[in-house]
Amino acid sequence: MARHFQITADGGSRGNPGPAAYGAVVSENGKILAELYATIGIASNNVAEYSGLIAGLEHAHSLDVEATIEVKMDSKLVVEQMSGRWQIKHPDMRELAKKARDIHALSLITFTWIPRDQNSHADRLANKALDGEVAQSPMVQKNFLHQRLISDEVPTTIILIRHGETPLTPERRFSGSGGSNPGLTEKGRAQARAVGKELAARKPDVLLVSPMQRTRDTAEEIAQFVEIAPVFEEEWIEASFGHWDGLTPHEVEAQYPEEFAMWVSDPWYAQGGGEAYAAVAERVGTALAKIAAEHAGKTVAIVTHNVVVKGAVCVALQTPIESIYHVDIAPCSITTIKIWPSDGLTALMSMSERPQS
Repeated sequence: MARHFQITADGGSRGNPGPAAYGAVVSENGKILAELYATIGIASNNVAEYSGLIAGLEHAHSLDVEATIEVKMDSKLVVEQMSGRWQIKHPDMRELAKKARDIHALSLITFTWIPRDQNSHADRLANKALDGEVAQSPMVQKNFLHQRLISDEVPTTIILIRHGETPLTPERRFSGSGGSNPGLTEKGRAQARAVGKELAARKPDVLLVSPMQRTRDTAEEIAQFVEIAPVFEEEWIEASFGHWDGLTPHEVEAQYPEEFAMWVSDPWYAQGGGEAYAAVAERVGTALAKIAAEHAGKTVAIVTHNVVVKGAVCVALQTPIESIYHVDIAPCSITTIKIWPSDGLTALMSMSERPQS
């Protein structure tokens, strides 16, 4: 399946013409894939803007030649010329426009003009290049978090809570969205109350809950400490394990050895005919981006499930989906993720914390 990228790009010249640089941000589903910036010598604003577009398109094309790309820029000239609505009279602009068009199939690209204040990320990168006199080859930054931690922007804080113990938990029996739907044991309710005390100190603004019985029970105990009405959302439901439901991993390996071998080898394999781990991670990534957009700067608590939280960890770290095999989430533990709404940068702040009961 082809991917879909978002590019914001900008460029600037101090003198027009004068010392010039560009900046470009390539994202996918709200996650930053690359920040690109470089000086380009003496040039005009328009040349710098086109250079930012070209850098962004080249990087996106290198990731997926069949991807659809949404380009947003505050340069009316570049957007209109690349969209074919304005003629390109200047020979230098014609050459740059041709170079941009030759990078990626134009039929897969849309161009949209945005106000300057909505393009601040790319503009900041262009100025960073000018201020730092970086090399003329593009710089691909890997560490984005340190800048956000010292900025004034307030991130959205997402507190993911795995439900408490059920009768199936001690033996690690598969318990998915299509199974017996057990509630909590008394031990599980005690675990949930411990989480409730911890949440009261963190003061969440919103409480989202998977509609399954064990998450409802967990939310019921938490509600004693957090005075927020729960909102039940299907996005946070557990994966389905199909005909494996209720079995232990050892029982599955004995009864369905070929299926078990596929499950431990391929995260896209739908175990028991249910929902693959990779599919859960995709679902969770979309839900996290939605929360960041709808609750910018707020603290959102979510009562959910093991595989869901594991998928969220992979999304936050932007790791290959195979990493889900190296994550385990304890019952009634807290995993915290922060998302900066301006560009979707996501950071894992804690994982599988167990409050003391």
